[in-house]
Amino acid sequence: MDAKTPENELEAQSGFQPAPPDPESSFSGSQDSALRMVANSLHRLNEAIVRAADAGLTVELMRASRYHGGNGAWGDQMVPIIERNTD
Repeated sequence: MDAKTPENELEAQSGFQPAPPDPESSFSGSQDSALRMVANSLHRLNEAIVRAADAGLTVELMRASRYHGGNGAWGDQMVPIIERNTD
């Protein structure tokens, strides 16, 4: 029997679920691992954004910079813009 934790309770409420491994993936092992790290971090970020919005904050993500890996690959680096809603 699984104990309910705030993390899996929010997962059940929000509908977020981890993707199963893709046996036909063309990614290398290190690429697949990096992709899963990004996906897991993004999942946690989305949960935190839901919590912040429920607490009365507006959250906007803005690109702060772009990282170039030197091999033609790049990635956007983000910063949050937070505003408190006043009633």
